[in-house]
Amino acid sequence: MMTSRAAARGCVLHAGPDLAAILALAAARGAAPAVADIGRVEYGHALEMQRQLRDERMAGRCGDLLLLLEHPPTITLGRRAEPSELLATPEELERRGIALVETDRGGRTTYHGPGQVVGYAIVDVAQRGGGVHGCVRDLEQVVIDALNELGVGGERIAGLTGVWVNGAKIAAIGLHVRHWVTNHGFALNVSRDSVEPFGLIVPCGIPDRPVTCLEEALGRPVATEAVKGALARAFAARFIRNSTAG
Repeated sequence: MMTSRAAARGCVLHAGPDLAAILALAAARGAAPAVADIGRVEYGHALEMQRQLRDERMAGRCGDLLLLLEHPPTITLGRRAEPSELLATPEELERRGIALVETDRGGRTTYHGPGQVVGYAIVDVAQRGGGVHGCVRDLEQVVIDALNELGVGGERIAGLTGVWVNGAKIAAIGLHVRHWVTNHGFALNVSRDSVEPFGLIVPCGIPDRPVTCLEEALGRPVATEAVKGALARAFAARFIRNSTAG
């Protein structure tokens, strides 16, 4: 049983990729936003889980929720992706074991894989000020606040979505919204392993901006659990005001 002290600090709840377990853990949070660590999950399975959880949020059976996870190597093509953004051949992707998936999130082409922490936000934006664009800005701020806790100064760049460190992108963000409830979210690059595969694409359709990670920004490795904890605290602090179900 989670204590009220744990709830207040936005702890990560370990659920695994099990819908019933996630909903049970979310119920234990009451009106407060829940953060569930579901481990390593194939992209298509994670997308189906998001859609099911979005339906639960739309029906008022849970509050706002953030899933933290890692994907096997996957390149995803958002709704605005262009064919020219994929630089690798199908043969090279197959040789490297990288899946290629078209998806319904906003944005263009990006990479998910080991060395990242991915965060999928199931949020009722109708209960928040600023609508969908406000939710994107809030998720950017969640990442910025988590980076600050970890000792890295993240920032926004005018006209571009995501979070940046010294002009290099450290976190990509894209959402899909149905009946004012979101799914998809952000991908934060943690280790150097997450950076090299971005050379196979034009990240987010921006050819003149490099990609970076926490390990490069700090000059040392950082534990994934520390990153997840910082993200959980930042999400709880940012979203607790408007996280009631229904």
